[in-house]
Amino acid sequence: MTRILVLGLLDVQPMSGYDIQQMLRISDAERWGGVLIGSIYHALKKMEKENLVEIERIEQTGNRQKAVYRITDDGRAHLTQLIADSLGHPSVHYPSGLYSGLSFIEKLPVEVALKALKRQLNNLTAEQEALESGLRLKEIAMHQNIPPMTTLIFDSMFAIVKQQRELVENAIKLLESKD
Repeated sequence: MTRILVLGLLDVQPMSGYDIQQMLRISDAERWGGVLIGSIYHALKKMEKENLVEIERIEQTGNRQKAVYRITDDGRAHLTQLIADSLGHPSVHYPSGLYSGLSFIEKLPVEVALKALKRQLNNLTAEQEALESGLRLKEIAMHQNIPPMTTLIFDSMFAIVKQQRELVENAIKLLESKD
């Protein structure tokens, strides 16, 4: 995912590693894209060696220099392939830790299980609030004109969190009914 996001951003315009990190940070790519923001410089250097990106210019910023990268023709071809591959790759991810824990929940005292599930519910609530906050920031940044594909993505993310919350809430109800 790092490659597709970095190359995708560079296909829009040349950027420094710092600029790419900021764009990914603003878009919360660590949350939804599984990208470690700190890995950007390593990825740029690796892709430069592979002729997917190249330094367009060096800018002086105070006492520091920063390289501004641009995508190459090879990089564009690679990006196209990465996009096609990512769209065709199965992307169903089950909350396996949660499912595993629920499968053997009877091994715990009810109070311990309830405490853990309520902690999970709080985490899911925090995730939903982070998504809502991210959507509000996107609306502000884009002046309320969010592209339809972005809206579709956010709708999917909200639905996943809602579904997991409902599972945990129902598990809590089931445990509380046993008391």
